[in-house]
Amino acid sequence: MRLLPLAARSLWNRRVAAALTVFAIAVSVALLVGVQKLRTEARESFASTISGTDLIVGARSGPVNLLLYSVFRIGDPTANISWQSYQLVARHPDVAWTIPISLGDSHRGFRVVGTNGSYFEHYRFGDRRPLAFAAGGPFTDLHDAVVGAEVARALGYAIGDRITIAHGIGEGSFAEHDDQPFTIVGILERTGTPVDRSVHVSLEAITAIHEGWESGMRAPAIGARPGETAPADLTPTAITAFLVGLESRAAVFQMQRALNEYRGEALSAVMPGVALQQLWQVVGLADTALLLVAACVVLAGLIGMVTALLTSLNERRREMAILRSVGARPLHVFLLLEVESALLAAAGVVAGFVIAFGAMALAAPLLEQRFGLFVEVGAPTGYDLAIAAAVVGAGLLAGLLPAWRAYRNSLADGLSIRL
Repeated sequence: MRLLPLAARSLWNRRVAAALTVFAIAVSVALLVGVQKLRTEARESFASTISGTDLIVGARSGPVNLLLYSVFRIGDPTANISWQSYQLVARHPDVAWTIPISLGDSHRGFRVVGTNGSYFEHYRFGDRRPLAFAAGGPFTDLHDAVVGAEVARALGYAIGDRITIAHGIGEGSFAEHDDQPFTIVGILERTGTPVDRSVHVSLEAITAIHEGWESGMRAPAIGARPGETAPADLTPTAITAFLVGLESRAAVFQMQRALNEYRGEALSAVMPGVALQQLWQVVGLADTALLLVAACVVLAGLIGMVTALLTSLNERRREMAILRSVGARPLHVFLLLEVESALLAAAGVVAGFVIAFGAMALAAPLLEQRFGLFVEVGAPTGYDLAIAAAVVGAGLLAGLLPAWRAYRNSLADGLSIRL
């Protein structure tokens, strides 16, 4: 008996109910595939927040804490690093470049990053992608500022706008550096990293605006205001952290150990990749929970399929009886229901993949623009095919109950009328 064509015709005769079952499975599969794809891309995006940097150096603390405040701009450092220690490392023959970072100020809830030209030259994200400007260029004057894409979008800034930096990192601050406003000279392209939510100024500007400040309070300012001559020496006395790129990757462990054992002051040197993995172990619990929810939705879709098949059994008693009367064995009836279950699950998987990949292709530009999440829509991966096989296999298992019920129906039961 040719079961596949028979099962297909049987489903076609019940096409409305079958279509609804396929749609339910398709939506659940699309959700599962979409969540898995976004999990993968989010993890890759998370891991590529910073790339091409060999070491992050800060005051003595845990690697996750150092990563959070130096890269993600979350939290505060335990202490600062002296400028002398930074210069000592920067002049080391194994060091190719360094990016100093000074934190502690904000602008309307966005962190202000004091740095120098090396930031725009050597900072990398993603697959070693450099920073690029959507408008303007790097700061060249003492009171120039470069803002990230999210800062410009959220606050509606354009080149030439003037902004004021506040002391501290709160949404609002009474300690405004309003005596020394800054002019926006550059807007960075969106990166999907904390760079988008940062305001960048020079280290000399950070020193200038804090001249005369003690314990977060303003004394008579002696820093240069816009249009005035800057003090002769605006070299910072301390910075928050700095990024290091080495001439050779082979020297990473040696340099890390030397910095961690540095006796001049308590320093911590961490490799970004290792710290990112440790941080992901914490934040990755949420996306695992989301995947479990999506899997439960698939399970609900399969339960709906079982319900539909069981409900239709009573209506198909005469169909089964006719099959038995023309020579079909109970095993043939069992296999017919299993083939129907497989066809419904397979059709749901195919439709689910079409929905998932189509939705991701349409949403990819929006995800990149708004969230910095780069979703690459290509052919299904091996993991995607494993999901498809698992769903079809689960569909076969789910079809065992209605198939067994049909198997147990006898010819006499099929021809009788149950009251």
